[in-house]
Amino acid sequence: MASLDTLTPHLSKIKIPAPQQLVYKDECVYSFDNPESETGIYVSLTSFLGFGRNYVEQYFQKTGNAVFLHIHREKKPIPEPEQTGDGPEKKITRLAIGVDGGFDPDIGKPKFTFTDHYNVVVLPGFHTFPWPNETLPEVVKKSVQGVLDAESPFKIAEMEALQGTWDGEKREVSVHAVSLTQLDNGAKIPPSGWKCSQCDLTTNLWLNLTDGSILCGRRFFDGSGGNDHAVEHYRKTGYPLAVKLGTITAEGKGDVYSYAEDDMVEDPYLAEHLKHFGINVQQLQKTEKSMVELELELNRRTGEWNTLQESGTELRPLHGPALTGLNNLGNSCYINSVVQVLFRMPDFVRRYVEGAPEIFSTFPEDPANDFDVQTAKLGVGLVSGRYSFPGTEGAQQGVSAHMYRRVVARGHPEFTTKRQQDAHEFYLHLLTLVERHSRHRSNPADCLKFAVEDRIQCTESLGVRYTHRAEHHLPFPVPVAAATNATQVREYEARRAQAEASGQRLDSSQTVRPHIPFQACLDSFMKEELVEQFFSSALNKKVTARKITRLATFPDYLLIQLKKFTIKEDWTPAKLDVAVEMPWEVDLGCLRGRGRQPDETLLPEATPETPAPVYNEELLSQLLSMGFPVEACKKSLYFTNNSGIEAASNWLMEHMTDWDFANKFEPPGSQPSGATANIPVDETSVEQITSMGFTSGQAVRALRSTEGDVGRALDWIFSHADQLDAEDLPVAPVQDRTLGCRDGPEKYKLVAFISHMGTSTMVGHYVCHILHEGRWVIFNDNKVALSENPPKDLGYLYLYERL
Repeated sequence: MASLDTLTPHLSKIKIPAPQQLVYKDECVYSFDNPESETGIYVSLTSFLGFGRNYVEQYFQKTGNAVFLHIHREKKPIPEPEQTGDGPEKKITRLAIGVDGGFDPDIGKPKFTFTDHYNVVVLPGFHTFPWPNETLPEVVKKSVQGVLDAESPFKIAEMEALQGTWDGEKREVSVHAVSLTQLDNGAKIPPSGWKCSQCDLTTNLWLNLTDGSILCGRRFFDGSGGNDHAVEHYRKTGYPLAVKLGTITAEGKGDVYSYAEDDMVEDPYLAEHLKHFGINVQQLQKTEKSMVELELELNRRTGEWNTLQESGTELRPLHGPALTGLNNLGNSCYINSVVQVLFRMPDFVRRYVEGAPEIFSTFPEDPANDFDVQTAKLGVGLVSGRYSFPGTEGAQQGVSAHMYRRVVARGHPEFTTKRQQDAHEFYLHLLTLVERHSRHRSNPADCLKFAVEDRIQCTESLGVRYTHRAEHHLPFPVPVAAATNATQVREYEARRAQAEASGQRLDSSQTVRPHIPFQACLDSFMKEELVEQFFSSALNKKVTARKITRLATFPDYLLIQLKKFTIKEDWTPAKLDVAVEMPWEVDLGCLRGRGRQPDETLLPEATPETPAPVYNEELLSQLLSMGFPVEACKKSLYFTNNSGIEAASNWLMEHMTDWDFANKFEPPGSQPSGATANIPVDETSVEQITSMGFTSGQAVRALRSTEGDVGRALDWIFSHADQLDAEDLPVAPVQDRTLGCRDGPEKYKLVAFISHMGTSTMVGHYVCHILHEGRWVIFNDNKVALSENPPKDLGYLYLYERL
């Protein structure tokens, strides 16, 4: 044992963790080393940050913090008890993780016993003092005990992920349940023999708890379900609650839907409400499938789960550099798939993997919450192969990106939850964070960035206007009507309807999906669009205009999104179950925009006197209450001339997947916000702002955006701090249709795609397939295997690399 004299000079820097102190004792903040790693983990008794052997010396040299608690965990497998039989397969009855009846994340995993070994270590000589040790100074003993007693952030996150924070069956109590109005209309409900009062359906029936009407439910995306008579009844009457007949149990439970709250809810007074209509719940038995059971069945019925996961083939597990699996932390598959694809692009590898030593060398005060540090840590973990080893049941031990997930999700209302999310939305969110943290350095997302060119032509004056914007994805519509197997699909739908009418289900292997040619998607994107209510600055009035969209530049990597997710007429999310014949290689030269042509006349710049649009405030309020973004609501009212709630809501439904759906609305033909670039500014005001340390370009932009008011301009600068360094404009900006984006040939090859299984973005699972060293590899969370038959026609997001 080392001499206590080595500890004495450092005692003044040792701290005792406070009750709310975050103690990172389960994982290194710069790598995925942990107590189970060969060299264990070193926890600083000053900062309470954890370090692997590769980083602890650098941290000491940078900070002078010399005393650490070393933790090494010994893991021994527990022998499995002998099985006397296979036993019945567990039935999944809940859309939940880690709860009774839900998905068990521990099934198939071997069991272990763990023994932790502790030592107090003093650098630079790694002098070691065993723990427990009564001879250690009191402050050291209290500090070590505080570290051992603390609940680490890593452990808290893991417990949340595995203890059912995602529960598809958890429901809130309806606000209408307590004071529900029930009509004394004499309605009495028989115990059986129910039928929809508006059609002949005898299944999927809902009892309205206000007037006792029995009506059929909504039609599902695949054609099954009801005829929407229950929701139509709500729209006419406003009666909010309905219970699904056949799901009511003797305990007074059942599937209750609140049309007013647009969600499944709890009605704690359900038994009392049913008694009003002569129903004694103690005599009832559950005979119908609950909504959760129907959702599970719909997810499995499509057959895409097996296809996308290649479940029908014996997949050969892979491991090594760039073949590292990511553990699912509770519906984190959308994050796993996106980051696996991003780190297959050289720009991201250069910035965060090859550049990791430089990023780590800064040793920020809070590395666990530093975006660059955690992104580099993840990149190195995935690409290096250091954590990629063969495991059991085809799964690797992989890495668990707890710290990274917390950093990228911070402040986002959806990604901070453990609910399933849209991988495309996360992709855009992540690129925004990358750009925000790329001031004064190269932005790896530039390899995905391209300029879009919109050409709008006034149909009366024939004048044209060109506008340009930067994007990181190309959204392609999916024209179902263009299916090449429409006859077979109709025949399949007829067989399925016949089977369901007789109480049977077709096997998922018999599913016939519409096959959509890629060219049909491309043509749909390229087709000319009519723009109503376009203000023509040549005629000083509103006209109809024609708009076409092309690409002014082509990026090194092009991400194509198939717009499969949509909203049904009953306002519920759904996914098009189609197969799109995506090409292995493609020439997109037809998308190249050519800019202004010699024979074209540009529309005059719109004047400030352009009349501002007027919105019906009552209609705007109603649309906002439905949950639509305010800018989208303004667009819907503008393009429907404030004609009514139905017209506006229909417009919103039709345009919900537009890539500028929630962007700031500028009436077509009006002066764009970028036009402020030509407004003169006072040089004295510019000098005032630059004297505070801001650039001339920032000062000019802020003054132009605030009508020259210095005070407001300073507020504007601080509120746009995240954008200014990346978007700093020169005083005399040069109009460039490329917007500084990279450009090159339009020929591409497919190198990765992300697929979604399930009926909507709110449920299901994501996997990705990546072309690695000439072979296709499937990444299914921590399962990494050679792909035998890449199901590219069922993907959602496709990454193409320039040839």
